Amino acid sequence: MNDEKYLREAIAMAKANVKNGGGPFGALIVKDGSVIGRGVNQVAHNNDPTAHAEMMAIRDACKNINDFRLYGCVIYTSCEPCPMCLGAIYWAHIDRIVFAATKDDASKAGFDDSFIYDEFSLAHEQRSIPMQKMVLREAAEPFEQWLKLENKTKY
Repeated sequence: MNDEKYLREAIAMAKANVKNGGGPFGALIVKDGSVIGRGVNQVAHNNDPTAHAEMMAIRDACKNINDFRLYGCVIYTSCEPCPMCLGAIYWAHIDRIVFAATKDDASKAGFDDSFIYDEFSLAHEQRSIPMQKMVLREAAEPFEQWLKLENKTKY
């Protein structure tokens, strides 16, 4: 089955990335039987905490098809996506996720995202990075402007 082929490729990309000094993660995006995006973890290399394999693959795929929506696509990733990557996958409208290693496997290797999942359930002021809502009269104005646009891009 193609799922296995593509998932093995994502794992091979992750292993090659480790040999090249990168993080142990690889991902690729497939649409209609063709790979349209690839990415490996480039966090340390790019000094970019968002440069996870899935994020890099999404950026590559969107650039290659000239669209920020990845309808009809499958993402194959060497490991279960972290909260940030999972959010990006949903925002990109990817149809399906196929992954190999679990978040528990990643945690054992020092890539533990459980604290982020825990943070989501806390009140804003109880989080390790406190959040404060300020009440400003003009806060909703950008949304009001957006709603009035006739030719807006649909997300």
